[in-house]
Amino acid sequence: MTRVRSFLREPEALFWTFGFPLLMAVGLGVAFRGEGTEAARIAVERGSAGERFLGALQATAEIDLRLLTPAEAERALRQGDVALVVSGADALTYRYDPARSESQAARLLTDRAVQAAAGATQPVTVREDRERVPGSRYIDWVIPGLIGLNLLSTGMWGVGFNIVQMRQKKQLKRLVATPMRRRDFLLSQILARLVFILLEVPPLVLFAWLAFGVRVEGSLLALSAIVLLGAITFSGLGLLAAARARTIEGVSGILNLVMLPMFVLSGVFFAASRYPDAMQPVIQALPLTALNDALRAVYGGATSLAGLGPEVLILLAWTVGSFVIALRAFRWQ
Repeated sequence: MTRVRSFLREPEALFWTFGFPLLMAVGLGVAFRGEGTEAARIAVERGSAGERFLGALQATAEIDLRLLTPAEAERALRQGDVALVVSGADALTYRYDPARSESQAARLLTDRAVQAAAGATQPVTVREDRERVPGSRYIDWVIPGLIGLNLLSTGMWGVGFNIVQMRQKKQLKRLVATPMRRRDFLLSQILARLVFILLEVPPLVLFAWLAFGVRVEGSLLALSAIVLLGAITFSGLGLLAAARARTIEGVSGILNLVMLPMFVLSGVFFAASRYPDAMQPVIQALPLTALNDALRAVYGGATSLAGLGPEVLILLAWTVGSFVIALRAFRWQ
């Protein structure tokens, strides 16, 4: 109760716990709401052979065409304002960066429009079946990542920062003279975090559904269990980070050292599979990776924890390990 009351007296903590995740969801949801495919931005150099196909390119809905001077086109390509430049005196030249996926798509769209305008025919008849698949939008993918990121941040900062702050203010020193045992104190920090989960995650899940149609296709019970397990895991890591730290600066460095690799590697804003295969065993063993994978599985249709065995085991291992080590390493002063 002491921890809950002290938290509710901190307006900035309330904002970062409850308000900031919603603001991130709004920003990402508006940017990636999936109301239509973004047109490929291409440029045609003035005076080049590409001007002969301006009409065909402008008539293609998937292309956002710009007619620029050679200098303007070079600058636009270098700054990323366009994905492809059509140039050339006699023959068409497509200038683009093959490392950019949007440039590859722009090249295919541009060449298809140019070849069709020149009278080319398809040797193979194809048929398009355009279907909007539920859960295929970026916002559908990123909302579970935001939930995992929020559990990581609030769990570790909320627990670790608070304990060191109490140690600096000599509040922990006073508890030495009480019958309270170390494990009771550490367990109380985790239980206080679980109280805030009831106010932290459901608003984000509900908002994503009402504002952007992000639905939980799987079991709400499984989602609740994964969220609770994730909250306990990162609370345990927060306890471990604060077990010996004596200053705010010290615990801040420890927390950032633990959290930043997971921010980057654990698939919050982009898939962890983008990293090389040699890194995958380490990435898959991170608790945030396991949590995000489990959350996305439930959002995608998982109805029970039985199919999430590897992720659950990873989270349990981190939970038990961090709490046991924190219990041994913890000092009141």
